[in-house]
Amino acid sequence: MSTFTHLDSAGNPSMVDVGEKAVTRRTAIARATVSLPEEVLRHFEGEDIRTKKGPVFQTAILAGIMAAKRTAELIPLCHPLGLDNCTVKITLDENREVRIDCTATITARTGVEMEALTGASVAALTIYDMCKAFSHDIVIQEIKLQEKTGGKRDFKRN
Repeated sequence: MSTFTHLDSAGNPSMVDVGEKAVTRRTAIARATVSLPEEVLRHFEGEDIRTKKGPVFQTAILAGIMAAKRTAELIPLCHPLGLDNCTVKITLDENREVRIDCTATITARTGVEMEALTGASVAALTIYDMCKAFSHDIVIQEIKLQEKTGGKRDFKRN
């Protein structure tokens, strides 16, 4: 039977001790999907949405990277990590939904899934914030881990 890694033997919250783990190259890719109503989609110019607050996707990319770098300040038991790299890519897919892919990489003793998930989440929230003046019918549909490598086992969503 598996146990929660963030609980000690008495059931109290505990940070995982990664001191004995091997240092490996670790990568995580998280995806957020945002559905935009037609009122928002009408504001597309080229590859971005223009608002009085500025270019939406460009701002969301910066917000996602900044959030990934600060994940340990937001998620109580995450290790503070100095990421080797973080990228956020935002595209409008064939269903006219916004797809946000955040990739975080590090060479360390612990993974970067939470950093990638945080980056994708905050990028999605930034899109909502910047577009809500057009419509409140924006829906952040899902946020999920797509892939991770390094550590005990790799993972890839089909």
